[in-house]
Amino acid sequence: MPVIRAVNLTKTYRVTPKQPGLTGALRSLIWRQAKEVRAVDDVSFSIEQGEMVAFLGPNGAGKTTTLKMLSGLIYPTSGQAEVLGHIPWHREDAFRRRFSLVMGQKNQLWWDLPAADSFVLHREIYGIPTRRFEKTLAELTDLFGVGELVRQPVRELSLGERMKMELIAALLHEPQLLLLDEPTIGLDVVAQVTIQRCLKQYNASRGVTILLTSHYMRDVEALCDRVLVITRGRVLFDGPLRRLTERFGAVKLLKIHFEGDAVPDTVSQFGEVVSLSGPTVELRVERSRVAEVLAALLDHYALIDVSVQDPPLESVIAQVFQEGQALH
Repeated sequence: MPVIRAVNLTKTYRVTPKQPGLTGALRSLIWRQAKEVRAVDDVSFSIEQGEMVAFLGPNGAGKTTTLKMLSGLIYPTSGQAEVLGHIPWHREDAFRRRFSLVMGQKNQLWWDLPAADSFVLHREIYGIPTRRFEKTLAELTDLFGVGELVRQPVRELSLGERMKMELIAALLHEPQLLLLDEPTIGLDVVAQVTIQRCLKQYNASRGVTILLTSHYMRDVEALCDRVLVITRGRVLFDGPLRRLTERFGAVKLLKIHFEGDAVPDTVSQFGEVVSLSGPTVELRVERSRVAEVLAALLDHYALIDVSVQDPPLESVIAQVFQEGQALH
């Protein structure tokens, strides 16, 4: 049975736009014009045990709303969902003990207390036996490399250190499902890489299922083999990250190092010049023409080095979003 199964999940909000100016404000007191906004629109997908899945979309696409429905924080307008064999919005204790939701912009730790005190509170809330709690905490602080910081007030920790503590708190009761909403937002590259590594190790050792939303494509590439892309509340793509690149990455990037001090002036006839530095040029070439272009370059010029790469994931995702806008 899938860990997560969503079928035609929909969430509609009724909103009342404010009219501009004093006249508009007075008019809205008497006659309000309400409209419906579909934050999530007929979304269906399933996630198996142990999968690490990226849930991507622009701001307002419906990612966080979906996570809140899957965690039982809000009710859907229509549709069904089962998470770990439970209906999330029934909010049964047995369900709440089996998952964790971590939101990068929300804190679950007491700001003025050491993280260790918040961890003890979590132990009491979840009824974790003391010996198991101490063993799990030792393993997690070692994994995240923060053993010497747990007695330091949370307000004195860096943003990256606080996020590590948030993740430890979320994992203390050994959940089977981890819902992560922008866990590395605002972190520097070093902190991002550390958290990526720790999550990957934890997934490999515990088999925990992870559904991740992130605007950092480095998170996606480092952690997830499968991607769900959502925009305007609808899923546009669900499949392997590799297939996403193949489907929407219609071009390849050729990085060519010419012999000599400069790039030949005629190189632009082989593709779109993306960057140029000394004897090195980066060309954007249609995927179907890569072999032809490489053969022509080798025939016409003396080359020192050539590499062929897929375009950055950011540009691929942007293309998916553009296609979604066109469909609407």
